[in-house]
Amino acid sequence: MAIYLVRHGKDDEGFRGGWSQRGLITQGYRQSEKLGRHLRDNQSLFNIQRIVSSDLQRALDTAGELARELEIPLERSMDWREMNNGVIAGMPNEIVNERFPGLYFSGLRMDECYPGGESPLEFFTRIKEAFARLCEDQADNNPEGNIMIVTHGGVINIIYHIIRGLDWNNRGSKFPASYTSMHTIEHQGGKWTISLENYTV
Repeated sequence: MAIYLVRHGKDDEGFRGGWSQRGLITQGYRQSEKLGRHLRDNQSLFNIQRIVSSDLQRALDTAGELARELEIPLERSMDWREMNNGVIAGMPNEIVNERFPGLYFSGLRMDECYPGGESPLEFFTRIKEAFARLCEDQADNNPEGNIMIVTHGGVINIIYHIIRGLDWNNRGSKFPASYTSMHTIEHQGGKWTISLENYTV
């Protein structure tokens, strides 16, 4: 039983991400196409039965390419969204720097919210609860099938910390998660472990 976490393809880095609804750039579509073909050609190995995506557009664009190649219906969920960065979501970096100088994720206190958004602690708690529900659902209802979650770098980083029993905060080091990278989590010996990290094709 495996959970595959996939980060979305490349988007426009000139804008703030978070809850932005901006989609992929051309390169991101090409990355997603390539991964989709790889998964299709090796479906006997991956045995992906469900694809669930964050409902933010860059993740949906990515997941749509994967679902098309695998011929699997795409499910969308708010659970797997990136950090809610409130009013600056999707705003050009230049404008953010003018209107909200110094406003960065790593500069927030753990209990300090983005204007109109959430705090790092709320983000962590949201992902921890979503991941716990996912693991329980897979173990109880789909022990022989594998699921793919298309999500975001910040989400994947939190899950690494949870699985490895590491304290997480918004100023600590990050585990690598490249565009359209795949991270495999498997249930072995009664616990979840990471068996493949930051795999790209």
